[in-house]
Amino acid sequence: MKIIIDALGGDNAPKAIVQGAIDAAKEFGVGIVLVGQGEAILRCLNDIGLDNLPKGIEVAHADGVVSMEDDPTNVMREHKDSSMVVGLKMLADGQGDAFISAGNTGALLTAATLTVKRIKGVRRAAFGPVIPNKGGSMVLIDCGANVECTPEFLLQFGFLGSVYANKFIGVENPRVGLLNNGTEEHKGTPVHQEAYKQLKRAGEAGLINFVGNVESRDALLGAVDVLVADGFSGNIMLKTVEGTAMFMMSILKKIFKDNVLTKLAYLCCKGGMKGLKAMLDYRETGGTAMIGLNKPVIKAHGSSDARAIRSAVRQAMRSVERGAEQALVENIDRLKELKEQ
Repeated sequence: MKIIIDALGGDNAPKAIVQGAIDAAKEFGVGIVLVGQGEAILRCLNDIGLDNLPKGIEVAHADGVVSMEDDPTNVMREHKDSSMVVGLKMLADGQGDAFISAGNTGALLTAATLTVKRIKGVRRAAFGPVIPNKGGSMVLIDCGANVECTPEFLLQFGFLGSVYANKFIGVENPRVGLLNNGTEEHKGTPVHQEAYKQLKRAGEAGLINFVGNVESRDALLGAVDVLVADGFSGNIMLKTVEGTAMFMMSILKKIFKDNVLTKLAYLCCKGGMKGLKAMLDYRETGGTAMIGLNKPVIKAHGSSDARAIRSAVRQAMRSVERGAEQALVENIDRLKELKEQ
């Protein structure tokens, strides 16, 4: 297996990207191709005390870089030589099994759609992060790729998320819910009301296990395995979950440091606290999958450090091994059959 990584994308590139790739290659035994300016990558190696490329690491030279300020609509025209575009073209050409970038989100979405391309029959690729809930975890789809959605897009997100949840996190017959401001059928905008009808019909046809409208609090309490949302609402929910987790951890830290007794209490539950911190830490998750493309593309957090990149490699490997994309290719026609009925 070979994972292609954009070495120049992200706030901490290239040093954190290179270190994370080295850590992943050593720990997981996977082949990695770092795409970027060869000289800069070699300087990073020297900075961490290495004279040569470690086993399993290759470098593919690319002069350019897509900045966070670049217009996503111009990325393919103005940044053909960038590490992001070169890496995606390598993936499309079969020179790797998955691609990771911590760079410009909009540019990655545009470039991946134009190079790796969507699975035939998929109207829009969507971001599908796996986030923790009381039941373990759930796929939130979409969380930013498609701010404005049609009912058909939301129907497809439910199907894409269901297949992905089954293959990636191993949930049998995943429960699919539509993020809404109430559980009643008539709740939400006209788009949500029509999407509810289409998702319900898909559920009755046995394509998904649709459980209805779901409020955000109930989703986090384990009501669903797949939460369908337009990109605007989904992104707000994702950022709220991240912010709440950071806030709660800071409060707990303050409480445990209050006095000698609270410090002793921390020692008694240290293992549990570490587990909680890991569950809520984006650096352990690695990144967000772009669901609906022909091959795995992972968007890592813009501020990813070496640990986050290592986790993103692990996530990419799991995507390849579990064949979510192939399962989507094999099953997407079932939605077309539903539409024709």
